[in-house]
Amino acid sequence: MPAWLPFWHSESPEPRSSKPDKPTKSHDDLQKLTQRADDLVSTLDARAANLPPHLLIFTAFTLGGVTALAANFVYIRYIKRIPNAEWVTPDMLLKRRWIKGYVTRCFVGDADNFRLYHTPGIGWRWPLKFRRIPVGRSDLKDQTTHIRIAGVDAPETGHFGRPAQPFSGDSLTWLKSRIEGKFVYCQLVRRDQFGRIVSAVHLKPRLFPGWLATGKDLSVEMLRAGWASVYEQAGAEYGRAGLEEFLRVQQDAQLGKRGIWKHGTQGETPAEYKKRYREAAASGDPVVSEPKSRASADGSDQPPASSGWLRNFIRTIVRR
Repeated sequence: MPAWLPFWHSESPEPRSSKPDKPTKSHDDLQKLTQRADDLVSTLDARAANLPPHLLIFTAFTLGGVTALAANFVYIRYIKRIPNAEWVTPDMLLKRRWIKGYVTRCFVGDADNFRLYHTPGIGWRWPLKFRRIPVGRSDLKDQTTHIRIAGVDAPETGHFGRPAQPFSGDSLTWLKSRIEGKFVYCQLVRRDQFGRIVSAVHLKPRLFPGWLATGKDLSVEMLRAGWASVYEQAGAEYGRAGLEEFLRVQQDAQLGKRGIWKHGTQGETPAEYKKRYREAAASGDPVVSEPKSRASADGSDQPPASSGWLRNFIRTIVRR
């Protein structure tokens, strides 16, 4: 071979020495650690051999029981699914347990409730996807929990022969755009008279996992957009924000004339709407129509005739 090639060397390699390498300091330290570990194991074996048999049996049963309890806790808390509302126990509500789930659909009724498919633990999303969320309605039968969003009241849609409230369709459309087909986190609070699970609902955090951070409060976001009013009836729950924060956000939406407050605060709230029909059902009398002072004359979403530029000017002067 030519000598100018970079890999060619005419000199023959020097023969390696037949003498064994001297042990290094790290090699000695490793041998010492291995010897200490062997001595420790031998000592433990000797002591275990001197223990009474009943103590060994008790220790084995104790360790086995603790392991079984820990495995059961992990299974119930992070692996076992809650198929539907009937599987929500009083202990879960008492402890206000958090669950993660996938919103299969928002209800065709009011925009303050939806169906949740519980997705505990991992395996529901890529790259670790090995569990499947059903798609068909027949596959989802009795496999979802009916969730009632805590602290808010959305406009009533037309059902049970009752007419729909203004903006009920817009409110439902907004809710679908925010949570339908997405993962949310729910803090289970209580069971209402319709068997629904009242929950404080939070959206999925953008940057951090759900166990490390909490996303936006869906109730507060709904009030801020103006598509619901604060629910102030008996048993109302407001989550971490509290009633004062709910009322403050609602007032901001009213001043900004957003959502259902587009034409001011003269309209009938969902609570007043339900009260009107409830009183009629209890007395047996015909339903009293919505007061003219609180609704437009033709029943449309147009603002009342009494609200004009002069009235708005007077309000501005009074506020100053």
